[in-house]
Amino acid sequence: MGIFFIFLACLTWALDTLIRYPLLGEGFNAVTIVFFEHLFLSILFIPTFYKLIKKKILFNSSNIFSFLIVGSLGSAIATLSFTKAFSLLNPSIVILLQKFQPVVAISLSSLLLKEKISKDFLFWAGVCVIGGFVISYQQIFQSIDLKTLKYTFSSKDSLIGVGYSLIAVLGWGSATVFGKKLSKQGFSAPEVMSGRFIFGLSACLLFLPSVSIERIGGDFLTKMAILVFLSGVFGIYFYYRGLAKIPAKMATLAELFFPFCAVIINWLFLHTTLDWVQILGGVTLVLGSTVIQLKKY
Repeated sequence: MGIFFIFLACLTWALDTLIRYPLLGEGFNAVTIVFFEHLFLSILFIPTFYKLIKKKILFNSSNIFSFLIVGSLGSAIATLSFTKAFSLLNPSIVILLQKFQPVVAISLSSLLLKEKISKDFLFWAGVCVIGGFVISYQQIFQSIDLKTLKYTFSSKDSLIGVGYSLIAVLGWGSATVFGKKLSKQGFSAPEVMSGRFIFGLSACLLFLPSVSIERIGGDFLTKMAILVFLSGVFGIYFYYRGLAKIPAKMATLAELFFPFCAVIINWLFLHTTLDWVQILGGVTLVLGSTVIQLKKY
């Protein structure tokens, strides 16, 4: 059931791209979008966060550190870094590097949460990762050639872009593990969400000078409201409901459903092609995640 909840989260995040990327195309920078997203979500979750403060369990130094990783690093800085990488680096390489997120999450889950990583689990995890690669093969392999790779490792801007990509990989992978840690400490999904958004907003304040308010109007606010409820309220809620039910090592593999959902959404709404190779990748991902869940590694 946990994987199903994360699949629902991936579906909302895929739908989110139908609004988020057009906003970027309209000239709103990533900092503006991420800042207002966290601002609105923080306002919505102030009552939950206030109740969390009254419980006094928040003030444990370990819990505060976990919220800093989940909110400041995972929710704010990783999202901004991922978006910034797209402006400096071939987007295909950004997507390629993002596929290594499970490596970070599985390693940290073993070190910090003491989750057992068996050889069988690693095999089926590899199957899931291969499925994730195959789903995105058009974006990754068809636009990367030797000249692109040579440019990547000889251009200063591209190397900085790789750095931003790796920050995003580290941030999202770490956020999965520390989110699971908070769940094991007894925090409910709404409580983790409240800390995630408010700590994320605190990180966004560091980039406040880059927030553009000149063009903020009714159309922008309406689209932001849809984003907030779609991927913020519902998406993150589904994610933490799922994370509470399954190990972090399994959750990070379930997140690989996101590119598959994005491909399906683009096929349905943007009339892009969906070929048999991508379908095969989706089937491979479903197979691997199903075996892992049935065997309960």
